[in-house]
Amino acid sequence: MSFWRDKTLHPYIPEIADEMLRGRVDRREFLRTATLLGMSATAAYGVAGKLTGGEIIPSANAQFLTGVPKGNFGGTLRVSMRVQPMTDPATFDWTEMSNVARQFLEYLVITGADNITRPFLCRRWAVSRDLKTWTLFLHQGLKWSNGDEFNADDVIFNFKRWLDPRTGSSNQSLFTAMTTSAPTGKQGRDGKPLMSTTMAPGAVEKIDDYTVRLHLNRGELALPESLYNYPTAIVHRRFADEGGDISKNPVGTGPYKLTQFKVGEKAVLQKRKDYWGGEPYLDRIVYVDHGDNPGASLAALASNQVDLVYETPVEQIDVVDKIPTAKIFETVTAQTAVARMQVDQKPFTDKRVRTAVRLCQDHDKLLLLAHRARGVAAEDHHVAPVHPDYAPLPGPAQDYRLAKKLLADAGFAGGLDLRIDCRKDPPWEVSLAQALAEMCKPVGIRIKINVMPNAQFSEIWDKTPFGLTAWTHRPLGFMVPNLAYRSGAQWNETHYSNPEYDRILDQASSTLDVKSRKQHMAKLQSILQEDAVIAQPFWRSIFAAGNKRVQGYELHPSVYHRLNKVWLA
Repeated sequence: MSFWRDKTLHPYIPEIADEMLRGRVDRREFLRTATLLGMSATAAYGVAGKLTGGEIIPSANAQFLTGVPKGNFGGTLRVSMRVQPMTDPATFDWTEMSNVARQFLEYLVITGADNITRPFLCRRWAVSRDLKTWTLFLHQGLKWSNGDEFNADDVIFNFKRWLDPRTGSSNQSLFTAMTTSAPTGKQGRDGKPLMSTTMAPGAVEKIDDYTVRLHLNRGELALPESLYNYPTAIVHRRFADEGGDISKNPVGTGPYKLTQFKVGEKAVLQKRKDYWGGEPYLDRIVYVDHGDNPGASLAALASNQVDLVYETPVEQIDVVDKIPTAKIFETVTAQTAVARMQVDQKPFTDKRVRTAVRLCQDHDKLLLLAHRARGVAAEDHHVAPVHPDYAPLPGPAQDYRLAKKLLADAGFAGGLDLRIDCRKDPPWEVSLAQALAEMCKPVGIRIKINVMPNAQFSEIWDKTPFGLTAWTHRPLGFMVPNLAYRSGAQWNETHYSNPEYDRILDQASSTLDVKSRKQHMAKLQSILQEDAVIAQPFWRSIFAAGNKRVQGYELHPSVYHRLNKVWLA
């Protein structure tokens, strides 16, 4: 087969194809790795089909490979979703912000609901054998909505902003292979020197107007997937000079233009007639804010005021079934909520206290009580079975005897009073906090639940010593650890810092061999489980209710909206 002799392929692709033939990796892992190494999704599916004799194009992916089924042009899609403040895409911290922006801003790549990442604003990429040099080849002739041509300067501008500590972007934690750290000359509360992290010299190179090369200080396999993290939308190269507020100056490359925007009320997007990616089906998209109460969103759907709901709580599935015009979209995800403890705040400075909280969980029962068993039990390390790099570990078991002993050893033989902060909606998060509190009572841990309006919770989610935080889906297992548990990461809400954890995280991120990567992940998962910085009950399925006339919509595991291929029957 000419495939084996193709010198343009990354040298690891034939190797992993051979592993697939021998049954040592599955087709999913081959597809994901081959596409990350620069092979087109079409070619990767074709090779997988020829080598395994299986179906070449799974139905779930047919849309990407054979084009979208022809739909109806015209109409307005009305979506019930919070309309949140939307200023700088690099600092977005809620998916809803990105969903409005995603209709007029775009990304260098797209990761589909099948966890396969494909080129988008860059038409292809090439990567060196050691995964340290990535070359991005951009589309030519692609226009911004202001008429300017999209080019390498836009991409370079965005990388520089993401990696500038003054921007305050969580992206800096995703691209640590492009940064360097140096002492600031100041000390933190713990007496340790404060460090400043900036872009490493020469990390981004302009080859020509349509080619950008990234130079990493270590190999990184997941670089393309990190480019579809929701704060990595590409803004125009003059974004900062023109005010730095995307809601006031919504210049984008996407299929729609933002024509109205009012926080807490409405966002209206109008179709662009000159969109480079083909004509969108819908004339308009209108996001309508019905507040935090999911009942209001469902009532709007039932009364035909909207066509789609951003997300439907599991408690409402039975109600949706009774609405004649409605249907449910469902997908299995790596979405979760963690009861996380700040390791530098008493009493959580004591690992025995944190472990006692963790050992009180009956994960399966928490899933049943809080989410109607729609999902799978978690293992307190924030890597999900749906992640291709997940390493199976023995499931943690509830152990009240050991929890009581640890609590007594920590000086709390008479019991311990805690307060956990959680947001009001969705309701399952409150139910989860209540169920966890009940499970902790037998060992003397008395948890008071502070239910907060969502807007208030969003101000303190990373500051409270003990909080229940929802995390969205990421396609790879080591992506959230990079964001949330790496030392000094922007979203490190537990303040956890473990050099050994960071070191293994680097190893896992740069290892091509699937078997070796899983071994690194097993260590990574065990460390976080052992250090007990989170109690993580379960991974959950997600749902969205919509009118039956909504066609072409696929519920993304991260609830990312990309609606230009949606149409109304």
